[in-house]
Amino acid sequence: MKMADLKPEHFRWRTEGRVAIIQLDRPERKNPLTFDSYAELRDTFRDLAYAEDVDAVVFAANGGNFSSGGDVHEIIGPLVGMDMKELLSFTRMTGDLIKAMLNCGRPVICAVDGICVGAGAIIAMASDMRLATPEAKTAFLFTRVGLAGCDMGACAMLPRIIGQGRAAELLYTGRSMTAEEGERWGFFNRLCSAEELESEAVALAQRLCEGPTFAHGMTKTQLNQEWSMSLEQAIESEAQAQAICMQTRDFERAYTAFVNKQKPQFGGD
Repeated sequence: MKMADLKPEHFRWRTEGRVAIIQLDRPERKNPLTFDSYAELRDTFRDLAYAEDVDAVVFAANGGNFSSGGDVHEIIGPLVGMDMKELLSFTRMTGDLIKAMLNCGRPVICAVDGICVGAGAIIAMASDMRLATPEAKTAFLFTRVGLAGCDMGACAMLPRIIGQGRAAELLYTGRSMTAEEGERWGFFNRLCSAEELESEAVALAQRLCEGPTFAHGMTKTQLNQEWSMSLEQAIESEAQAQAICMQTRDFERAYTAFVNKQKPQFGGD
């Protein structure tokens, strides 16, 4: 499947080489999500699992902010009038976006600037790596609208990133995590200026594209699957994964390049 020419209706999409860059596209309202953008993002990440021309994804900020989460008028308002069946359909759909991100087989790098709250914070959390500006403010503010903090996998994923106590504080209180806290706690891999944020994220993604991309997909799979494995199961699963990677041409290319004192040119096969 070729995705370079994708023309989504509800977010921005472009490619630079084999890197896809996604941006929510309502900067005047700090890029909220709608029912339509949730669904289109879910479908796009599902399709990425089969993409032949994309090896990494950058989920970027737009207009000085990442995302203000679910749109108050277009999502939260209508939810108040829905019955349980309709509500469960919605919450499963939002969770399906996160599952699609986890299962897309490509590393996802999130570039956070300004406001990153609610579902926006969840998207950042579900990414493989996160860069941010010093102005980034990240909040899992579900309790502020009368909901539980256990939204879209937050209670499973956030403690694994920043620790149980810190995650509990953010999920109970809904307070903002500063960029400095986020870097210190391991939520953000590093901070950079607003002017350099997107270019740094794209450069990191391009470096990953130059590596053994089939093996990167295997790494992502193992990072996700090993959450529910015992140590013995994880070691065996990694043995099988590595044996598969040893059959790739990239493994042979790396050996040949090493013998010849050259830099390997990986092909993803």
